[in-house]
Amino acid sequence: MCGRYSIYESMDHYLKQLALDLVVINGYDHEPINRFNVAPATRVELIHQVERGLRVDRVKWGWSPMWAKSKRPAPINTRAETVMTGRFFKELWPYSRALAPANGWFEWVSAPGNPRQKQPYYITRINGEPLYFAALAQVQPGIEGNERDGFVIITAAADQGLIDVHDRKPLVLTADLAREWLDPATVPTRAAQIVASGCSPATDFRWFPVAKAVGNVKNQGADLIEPLDDACQQGTLEF
Repeated sequence: MCGRYSIYESMDHYLKQLALDLVVINGYDHEPINRFNVAPATRVELIHQVERGLRVDRVKWGWSPMWAKSKRPAPINTRAETVMTGRFFKELWPYSRALAPANGWFEWVSAPGNPRQKQPYYITRINGEPLYFAALAQVQPGIEGNERDGFVIITAAADQGLIDVHDRKPLVLTADLAREWLDPATVPTRAAQIVASGCSPATDFRWFPVAKAVGNVKNQGADLIEPLDDACQQGTLEF
């Protein structure tokens, strides 16, 4: 999974789609978020569980344990196949589960015979519903810029036509599985099952080429997720 995604509705939209019974205990902005090009190391809205309910906090995308800091850039993703057993994310798995709400994500596809020429693609749900990326997070609520804060998105192997775009995809959960993922009553064995088999299949998505302007993190307009030349057929790669 490449390191860009979009989240542009209001938080009310994502929370209502979850139909949560739990109380969201902190106040959050009810205006549209309007982030069409979320980049690594920037802060973005994240839903996570605390003792009295749920919180929405703006958390840095990227996390490293303290012993690994300054050795390399903080990872933004972690693989579903190794997140439960690797040393790197031992501090987060399995009790620091969170959700990164989104509307879609971007991948870059190399042109046949010319790997330097890359075309960005945008992937989103066919039915237009929100995406909930399964994440692991360390959050200090209310402490902006704390060096220990951060989150990573869990990724899974791509399937069917999405393999033509990228060999990995974010672990996108349905609203039902997203609720279960957040629930503190979900035991580690069940969380592991969600990681292993809970990702929405490629048939739930459509993907299409978009303007190369998305490659510049300064660009944030809605035009970044518009199909090029109305090219919106699922599974079609164009250059």
